[in-house]
Amino acid sequence: MRALAKMNPILASIGLLLCSNVFMTFAWYAHLRELNNKPWVIAALVSWGIALLEYLFQVPANRIGYTELNVGQLKVMQEVITLSIFVPFSVMYLKEPLKLDYLWAGLCLVGAVYFMFRDRLV
Repeated sequence: MRALAKMNPILASIGLLLCSNVFMTFAWYAHLRELNNKPWVIAALVSWGIALLEYLFQVPANRIGYTELNVGQLKVMQEVITLSIFVPFSVMYLKEPLKLDYLWAGLCLVGAVYFMFRDRLV
């Protein structure tokens, strides 16, 4: 964590949120493939264990990011990262079809990024 303190806070936050989102996506969705024949309570307990790892990255990511960004910017950044992790996960891991809807959702997030970060762009 000491190395993160020396990094650009926004880049450190992005890196931690990328890690966090990998764990979050597995916690939320991997049980659909891996534990679909187990009782839901088992899937929930396994997911909570994975989610703990997610929070070990997410909490410092938001604390570090909040030194440079406001909470709205952090949230939009989180959503962009979430979609960036979720789409490959759903296509490659869950074998879901790649849909144009992901592109449209991504374009909506581009708009969200513009509006949340436009004061930093000027």
